[in-house]
Amino acid sequence: MRALKPAGNQVAQVLFKPTTFVHLNHIIKLLKVSADTNNLILAKILHSHLLVTNQTSTGSNINPLNSLINIYAKSNRISVAQKVFDRMPERNLVSWCSLMAGYLQTGFPLQVLKLFKDMTLVDSLRPNEYIFAVVFSACSDGGKALEGRQCHGYVVKSGLVFYQYVKNALINMYSKFSDVKGAMRVFSLVPGYDVYSYNVVLNGLVQQGFLNEAIQVLERLMGESVEWDSVTYVTVFGLCACLKDLKLGLQVHCRILTSDVELDVFVNSAIINMYGKCGKVINARKTFDWLQVKNVVVWTGIMAAYFQNGCFEEALNLFSEMKINDVSPNGFTFAVMLNSTAGLFALRHGNVLYGEIVQSGFKDHVIVGNALINMYAKCGDIEAASKVFLDMMYRDCITWNAMICGFSHHGLGKEAMALFHDLLAAGECPNYVTFVGVLSACSHLGLVKEGLYYLNQFMRQVGVEPGLEHYTCVVGLLSKAGLLDEAEELLRSIPVELDVIAWRTLLSACHVHRNYGFGRRIAEFVLEMDPNDVGTYTLLSNIYAKAKRWDGVVKIRKLMRERNIKKEPGVSWIDIRNVTHVFVSDDCQHPESTQIYEKVKELLARIKPLGYIPDVTAVLHDVEEEQKEDYLSYHSEKLAIAYGLMHAPLEAPIRVFKNLRMCEDCHSAAKLISKLTNSMIIVRDANRFHSFQNGCCSCADYW
Repeated sequence: MRALKPAGNQVAQVLFKPTTFVHLNHIIKLLKVSADTNNLILAKILHSHLLVTNQTSTGSNINPLNSLINIYAKSNRISVAQKVFDRMPERNLVSWCSLMAGYLQTGFPLQVLKLFKDMTLVDSLRPNEYIFAVVFSACSDGGKALEGRQCHGYVVKSGLVFYQYVKNALINMYSKFSDVKGAMRVFSLVPGYDVYSYNVVLNGLVQQGFLNEAIQVLERLMGESVEWDSVTYVTVFGLCACLKDLKLGLQVHCRILTSDVELDVFVNSAIINMYGKCGKVINARKTFDWLQVKNVVVWTGIMAAYFQNGCFEEALNLFSEMKINDVSPNGFTFAVMLNSTAGLFALRHGNVLYGEIVQSGFKDHVIVGNALINMYAKCGDIEAASKVFLDMMYRDCITWNAMICGFSHHGLGKEAMALFHDLLAAGECPNYVTFVGVLSACSHLGLVKEGLYYLNQFMRQVGVEPGLEHYTCVVGLLSKAGLLDEAEELLRSIPVELDVIAWRTLLSACHVHRNYGFGRRIAEFVLEMDPNDVGTYTLLSNIYAKAKRWDGVVKIRKLMRERNIKKEPGVSWIDIRNVTHVFVSDDCQHPESTQIYEKVKELLARIKPLGYIPDVTAVLHDVEEEQKEDYLSYHSEKLAIAYGLMHAPLEAPIRVFKNLRMCEDCHSAAKLISKLTNSMIIVRDANRFHSFQNGCCSCADYW
């Protein structure tokens, strides 16, 4: 463009000489140069010359005016293009098409449709294939499905549908309307295929989750002599990622390495994403390390790959490395980092990230807000999660789901149900995840009737098909309410394939409700399904112990040894000043173990006058009563709570995380310790959060 400025000055000197008359063909050629080089100054000079020489008032000069409309539209001067168009004495299809394309490119699809109607009514022109290609794009961008289908009917009757770019525009329109069947119908019935057709169809199928159909289209593509471009490879890698098909992903990777397609940032990001989703984070890292130039998209992709494979610390370390390399994070980067932080329950690190987000200006991005809600909820600070939710300017369905599920996970069933009703009042449509949170809330509140209504009626009314997670929640709901027979009947009648977790939920309830005979029968059934499920062995052993069937306990432990099945030890941990302290029952490895044991002993002695009675029935060993009380005293969560009271800042909540379900005795003790010390104690066990304050728990002892 700079090189043309001197030439533009020379053109201006020639054009504005009083005696100069430039032939129209030369004007058209110069306008083409102007359009090709995006030289708006030259276009204005030529436009001025046409006005001065009175060459815009006759119908024979339609071509240069069409060129001017095209140039002004491309230069984002759509209002000027409209004025040129309005003052034309005569217009042809090119005039209309140029202006319509300009409005489409500048983000005014509805104006395109208005112009289309005016063209047929005012100038009585018959639209051609170029016009319809623009109109279909406008329908898809403007969400005008009815108008798009009407135009589809016209191009079929007129035969214009056989033009490749009309067909491609139609496929693209139906894909954007999420009408995969419509897109496939056009793709299959109208002959003629190019790489764009395949790209649009494949992308639409992958986006809408029609993965089997996408594989069929891919097989068809591979059987034809259509040359793949970078968009094809990005889409196919995305398909491999969704299918978690490593074998296909490796084949496609080999294919692109032997092709002439440039491995740009989008392709490399797709390769990294594919390996991450397929569980091959090492391959993803090799691809990342091979790159000479890494931008924020690639960095975010490799962090996401580590996060998806549970390597949360590695993801956070990469974030620090990225900043050292002077690459600034974007909203997606922060979302991945917040979710990695949630995976580590690292609340303090999450707070630091929140500060960076505010400084970087990404606080109001929906994806970041959603990740913040998830992070705070999983790290035990549900109040902070709620504040983020209330402060968000824009919300999507994920926002509502994150907050509803967060409340449910914290046992705040009433808050979760209230928010669900707010979601419906706001006109949002609940989806699969929403009802997982809602049914979980019903389970925490013991709302059996309401839970069954949501499962059997309301979900189907809004078009959500119940899945495994929903049925597992309802089994938990019935089991916690003591309706064990009804829970078993539901498990044996539901139409989805069950996993061990659903049956183990019922087995756990048998243990809680002390229905040992029922529990033994369920456990035997579960072990037939999965002979290596360690959780079932543990629960069955506990059931025998609670029933004082010590011969049964010996039998189960012997069976576990024979099958080389090891029980997962109970572990609790707490973060104090950026250091994670881990405890196991009767732990003596901690440097301050002596002081911790003294603190536990002191706390238990002081809460006995408040009503604490050790629940020796929770001890699953055949020993004397006094020894049973010693076993109870030093469970891992008691050690962690004691350490938190010793070292946590005053008035700061004590947050403890445990890998297994909290036992009844520790639950009772934690309630009274919170009252004794006037502290908030938050314990996240394998199932949910318990928030202890003033001698009460958020679960209301219904867990």
